[in-house]
Amino acid sequence: MSKIISIINQKGGVGKTTTAVNLGAYLAQLGKRVLLVDIDPQANATSGLGIDHQNLDQGIYEAFVGSVPLSQIIKHTVQDNYRVAPATIALAGAGVELVNMPNREFRLEQALKSVKDEYDYIIVDSPPSLGMLTVNGLVAADEILIPIQSEYFALEGLGHLLHTISLVQNNLKPNLGIMGAVITMFDLRNRLSGDVMRELYQYFPNKVFRSVIPRSVKLAEAPSFGRSILHYDPLSKGARAYERLAREVIDLEKNF
Repeated sequence: MSKIISIINQKGGVGKTTTAVNLGAYLAQLGKRVLLVDIDPQANATSGLGIDHQNLDQGIYEAFVGSVPLSQIIKHTVQDNYRVAPATIALAGAGVELVNMPNREFRLEQALKSVKDEYDYIIVDSPPSLGMLTVNGLVAADEILIPIQSEYFALEGLGHLLHTISLVQNNLKPNLGIMGAVITMFDLRNRLSGDVMRELYQYFPNKVFRSVIPRSVKLAEAPSFGRSILHYDPLSKGARAYERLAREVIDLEKNF
């Protein structure tokens, strides 16, 4: 069965899109059929996989409003079993437009139903906010993965995020689960990184991934070449970390 994972954090700059793009790449590398759904108006996940979102005639916005089926906007990547539903500039106003639409919280869930059985994993890259697009990402998901930067301020607002998740669970998606938190931009030389890790275990007992994503120049460079780290520098520390994370995600399903 397909698993829909929404990658959520309302704070920007925590490695959310980097995690979405590279987790998807390594799941595909490990033989899984993967669809990355970009619902962030910045379209960084789309461009990070080499797709020029500025020249697309249609994207995930059209699937949201129901003017085209999702299958019609899906694009191939350099990996045969890794595809992307791209974001375009049209998505920028969708958060406001969705407010007056019927079933506004369920638009993405409905759009994904037509393609869900074609993939093993669908990864949703949500915007760095808790607006209507992110709520759609939560409602559509089976589970949530939360990237947390290993800095003190990254923990601020985590309580607000968990409150939003709780509201969605109580009112819209009772079976929404939290897959876990993954620590990003970790620097062994920084004692604060270790302090943040220990505090994170208090928020998510038994739900912090063992794979820790290091602070890495290579991870930061890869999107500018339209490549995941797998195809930019597969021997780098960041690449090995995302491969371990993908294996952990697969193992979770095996042990469920």
